[in-house]
Amino acid sequence: MGFSCGIVGLPNVGKSTLFNALTATAAADAANYPFCTIEPNVGRVAVPDDRLAICARLAKSAKIVPTQLEFVDIAGLVRGAARGEGLGNQFLGHVREVDAIAHVLRCFPDGNVVHVEGSIDPIRDAETVETELMLADLESLERRALMMAKRARGNDREAKLQLDVVEPVLEALREGKPARAVIFGAEQRKILKSLQLLSSKPVLYIANVEEASAASGNSMSGRVAAYAAARGAGSVVISAAIEAELAQLPDADDKGEFLASLGLEETGLARVIRAGYGLLDLITFFTIGPKEAHAWTVERGTKAPQAAGRIHTDFERGFIRVETIAYADFVAHGGEQGAKDAGRMHLEGADYVVQDGDVMYFRFNV
Repeated sequence: MGFSCGIVGLPNVGKSTLFNALTATAAADAANYPFCTIEPNVGRVAVPDDRLAICARLAKSAKIVPTQLEFVDIAGLVRGAARGEGLGNQFLGHVREVDAIAHVLRCFPDGNVVHVEGSIDPIRDAETVETELMLADLESLERRALMMAKRARGNDREAKLQLDVVEPVLEALREGKPARAVIFGAEQRKILKSLQLLSSKPVLYIANVEEASAASGNSMSGRVAAYAAARGAGSVVISAAIEAELAQLPDADDKGEFLASLGLEETGLARVIRAGYGLLDLITFFTIGPKEAHAWTVERGTKAPQAAGRIHTDFERGFIRVETIAYADFVAHGGEQGAKDAGRMHLEGADYVVQDGDVMYFRFNV
């Protein structure tokens, strides 16, 4: 699994339409009224990566297994969600369970699709949802801080470490800043992550535009890009309507022609994945052989034993060493044997840090 991304936003901004298109299913009911999505729909999609197909061809692999990305379609949040408005408590609970937030913002006019605020303003919508996430965090964290302070007074070391994180986060939330705005060191970031705060999750803003603006965006998507950049977040322009049409085309050539006719080089899915990988600092490594060519996702900075554990826990537990070939070398020398003959296969130990595109052969003993 690459990562789980919760699709959030106000009602009627195109969340479920986008979810259906990205997962090529009709699991989510994309109806023109608020709260048509009650339970979070979950869809997994293959992560497109041309490198995997090239490696598989060189190795004559019988099977190709791409890594996957999980999307969770979370029902529309509304103003007052932190106080339970619009089933807000239930929906906010779903947000806590994902790794990142894909915030869909409506950047298109359409008199046939109502907007809960009565007008189209993506920045206002972004701030509405962000405010609800921060209010929910503030309420839950203030309660937990009292318990932590009591334990800290009793010389509870863990509680003291938690308070060192909680107190500056509370200060930021009271000033109207999300938890992710507070800068911490590596160990404190682990504590922050364990708190499962809504406003600590990285955000990708998705500007949902009309078909005519899919290639170059429009003035509203431009405002979204500037808003995201100012907050250190990612942004992507996408047309959910186009993605829905693409999902109905079974042939890759037809999809390519359709995209070209709109001035697009790739699908919105590819853009969302690339932005999402950057957002969470993820990389891909490969295991390539005659039986199977398989892509795997890990966080940047992951060491070889932990990467092996992504395949199977026994691989990590009994890790001995790993033989690695950089993707460029694997291709340049025609596969594993050619790279080995050219001296481009490297034997690495437990301290080896996985690089994006590595072709890896793990050795283990359990």
